[in-house]
Amino acid sequence: MLMANMKCIRCFRAHSLLLLRSSSSPVTIPVSPVRVRYRRLSSIFEPVSDQTVNSTSDDATERQRISNDAGFSGEDKPEEKSRKSSSGGFTRGWDPGEVVMNKKKGKVKTSWVCESCGHSEGQWWGSCRACNKVGTMRRFSEASPSRVSGGGGGNYSGGGGSGVSESSGLSWLPEQGVVQPLKLSSVIDGITQQQWRISLPGLFGNEVGRVLGGGLAPGSLILIGGDPGIGKSTLLLQIASIIAEGNDLAQPAPVLYVSGEESVDQIGSRADRMKIETEELYLFSSSDLQDILRKAHRLSPRALIIDSIQTVYLKEVTGSAGGLTQVKECTSTLLRFAKKSNVPVFLVGHVTKAGDIAGPRVLEHIVDVVLYMEGEEHSAYRLLRSVKNRFGSTDELGVFEMAQSGLEVVSNPSGIYLSQQNLDSDVLAGLAVAVVMDGSRSFLIEVQALCAPGSTVSRHVNGVQASRADMIIAVLMKQAGLKIQESGIFLNVANGMALSETAGDLAIAAAICSSFLEFPIPNGVAFIGEIGLGGEVRTVPRMEKRVSTVAKLGFTKCVVPKSVEKSLKALDLKDVEIIGCKNLKDLINAVFR
Repeated sequence: MLMANMKCIRCFRAHSLLLLRSSSSPVTIPVSPVRVRYRRLSSIFEPVSDQTVNSTSDDATERQRISNDAGFSGEDKPEEKSRKSSSGGFTRGWDPGEVVMNKKKGKVKTSWVCESCGHSEGQWWGSCRACNKVGTMRRFSEASPSRVSGGGGGNYSGGGGSGVSESSGLSWLPEQGVVQPLKLSSVIDGITQQQWRISLPGLFGNEVGRVLGGGLAPGSLILIGGDPGIGKSTLLLQIASIIAEGNDLAQPAPVLYVSGEESVDQIGSRADRMKIETEELYLFSSSDLQDILRKAHRLSPRALIIDSIQTVYLKEVTGSAGGLTQVKECTSTLLRFAKKSNVPVFLVGHVTKAGDIAGPRVLEHIVDVVLYMEGEEHSAYRLLRSVKNRFGSTDELGVFEMAQSGLEVVSNPSGIYLSQQNLDSDVLAGLAVAVVMDGSRSFLIEVQALCAPGSTVSRHVNGVQASRADMIIAVLMKQAGLKIQESGIFLNVANGMALSETAGDLAIAAAICSSFLEFPIPNGVAFIGEIGLGGEVRTVPRMEKRVSTVAKLGFTKCVVPKSVEKSLKALDLKDVEIIGCKNLKDLINAVFR
């Protein structure tokens, strides 16, 4: 009887244990996968039907449409058949399925990286040993290097030894066999200018293309920086519209605009305000770079735009979006994508308080082109300046005006820095026009001076270097004999322009003389020249281009150094009188007589 009871107790315990295990096991509920798709700009404002958008038939139709647009419809060419994958789709030179490889996790290693130059150390130091900057060392964790199955292993370290191993991140685009060096003649043989560049038509496109060096280079990686609200996203949306519309030499093609900061509806609202109705412009909101590249592979766009590089991330890379490691690895990944697919990629970069692009300094070394958008806080004018350009000159400058419909090209940039001319006024003394160069473009700016006798403030300048202004004032007192010691001198450059070139010295001296002598300078007079300590007027570079700009804007007189008077008169500028001056005394006698 006792043995029977014990057997019953054991059976009861076993049965209870089975019940507990079965009740604690998770219950799997089948969930249909949700797919996030890019959307056409034109489809954002269309009415949505009650049918399911992600149906199988719609997907098949969309894939067939994209294949037809890319030129894959009909009978495949022999060389195209070899590029088909097992599923029947085209690899287009690279396959997202071959991009990501499984990695073995290793130990976590801590490093200290300089946020200025990218130099890494194994322990913290008060200053960077590479660039000697204080307080720039930042801590981040990384996975230890390990052997990668099928990937070849090895450590990846770039940009001053950031210490990011390939095994801790991704093994991206696979090798294409053995690559042999090619002759330069075989590379450029038979290639036309249209193949080297993607032209940007229209006034806006020509202005942007000139800053880029003659158009958009295929496979280039372009970084655009600027202050918040300066118009970076507006600029890129207009560029995307121009590229998608095509021109006489190219048919319309898809352009993918990806934003990690705005939703698709928000981008569409801005495009509607700017009257952009391009059919081939696709919008997508995501921060996962792998997902973005998969969408780009499927769409095969003519250009890819990422807004911004500080918002995207790679899952296999340590750190959050916007961190030092994430920014560098995402930029390197997009660079490899651009070079392999020959698709130009635009990146938006945030800036710091100092005006530099946020993230490691190596970011600007990785990309091909670095552009900065500049503009005054209360001004509608924007300057697009090239800081680095592997495909053109960095001397180019684009001038735009922010309007309700977006950025518009300023046909006469010099007019934005000149104040309103008062032809009937005889009391506006102290105004002089200087001709300065910014890159390859010449600008006319207005210098204003005021000499106030008995003023409690001895000197105050805006837009002019204080040391340069002190030198010019001292030369006027010593070499020209002006008794301005007891007068308070105020200098200003109109419209907030900064005058840093020495070619504006002669205009500064003329404005001070005009205010002190209470003799207004006649309208239509421009000044070009540098002033030395002996009071002599020296020449400056590109005198011919400066004088030609003066003539085009309708000025009648131009005061220049005496040494270049004959060469400038040989240009046969009939509407402009060239006045040569050896020193400041000649300037006073020629202008204030």
